[in-house]
Amino acid sequence: MAAPVVDAAYLREIDKVRRELRALIASKNCAPIMLRLAWHDAGTYDVNTKTGGPNGSIRHEEEYKHGANAGLKIAIDLCETVKVKHPRITYADLYQLAGVVAVEVTGGPTIDFVPGRRDSSVSPREGRLPDAKQGAAHLRDIFYRMGLSDKDIVALSGGHTLGRAHPERSGFDGPWTREPLKFDNSYFVELIQADNEGLLKLPTDKALMEDSEFARYVKLYAKDEDAFFKDYAESHKKLSELGFTPRASSGSKSDATTSVVLAQSAVGVAVAAAVVILSYFYEVSRRK
Repeated sequence: MAAPVVDAAYLREIDKVRRELRALIASKNCAPIMLRLAWHDAGTYDVNTKTGGPNGSIRHEEEYKHGANAGLKIAIDLCETVKVKHPRITYADLYQLAGVVAVEVTGGPTIDFVPGRRDSSVSPREGRLPDAKQGAAHLRDIFYRMGLSDKDIVALSGGHTLGRAHPERSGFDGPWTREPLKFDNSYFVELIQADNEGLLKLPTDKALMEDSEFARYVKLYAKDEDAFFKDYAESHKKLSELGFTPRASSGSKSDATTSVVLAQSAVGVAVAAAVVILSYFYEVSRRK
């Protein structure tokens, strides 16, 4: 499918959609599943074949019925209530913006969002998303395939500060933190503590402490929430833009600003020229 034209009108629609998502997520307390939707649409990317990624394909039954996507039809349907009001916005942009807003409205960092993703009707094969029953080697296989790093793996894992696992979806049950609707660094704080009865630790969570390279980031983020927020925002942006190269927008705010500056400069030149001409005629008239 063709990429959307990101002009001034499209940017205005993005602003409206952002506001509607804020209200929707706040009223439905659905930040965790919106974040999961964004991740799972993007997390299928293969840097070698340039397939998958944040292209909205998860809206198709073939993909949302993948085992790893169990329950995500709920988020897809919620997003559809916004999409019908703003049909020009691509599903790919909508799902990634929903993930960005989900983090922000729950107290997380502000994540730079650049629109312009194209939708795809082609779903990737099943098996590209992380398996919670696996360990460090599996995490690297999955995330390196996307073109992401060890730091990205740990920072993005911190998103488990939101939400809880549901047995009918993953086979696991329970939240990772004491406040599953608050985005903070408590996922890492709980991960390094032994006494956290009632909280969930998946095999992939434990792997972050068992691997020395992963563990150094876990310890950093547990003691420094600012460092976590900075790295998370960067890693989330990378994930949301896998395979996506933003195009120069037409009629964007920067274009508008440039036009104003050029217009003002032209006016300035014209005024200066007029002053010179008038001064010349004034001097000529004085000499007569």
